[in-house]
Amino acid sequence: MAEKSGYKAVSKYLIASPFKLRPVADIIRCKPYTEAVALLENIPHKGARLIGKVVKSAASNALGKNKQLDEGMLYVRDVLVDEGPRMKRVWFRARGRADMLLKRMCHITVVVDETALAKASR
Repeated sequence: MAEKSGYKAVSKYLIASPFKLRPVADIIRCKPYTEAVALLENIPHKGARLIGKVVKSAASNALGKNKQLDEGMLYVRDVLVDEGPRMKRVWFRARGRADMLLKRMCHITVVVDETALAKASR
């Protein structure tokens, strides 16, 4: 049975479509932490900024709990972008009609972990 470890950060109820955030999450999944942060700072999407905050929070959780780690030993193990509730707004149209405007929300979960080399050295 595989051991589940790692340090997690979750951000909920972000007003952004999960369909737009998932391609950004796919880019940084299984990358070293420093490379993932560099990529997110250079991607010109709103989702990159939102995911970057959660990645930095997960790394901060890891470095705060385990004093033997540094940023070079971390990698982004998993990034999940789940769908949250939808805000429903009325969108008034011509001739007295109305449409429903759905503002989608998402939940972002990031898990960072030590690299295998860092685990072996301890």
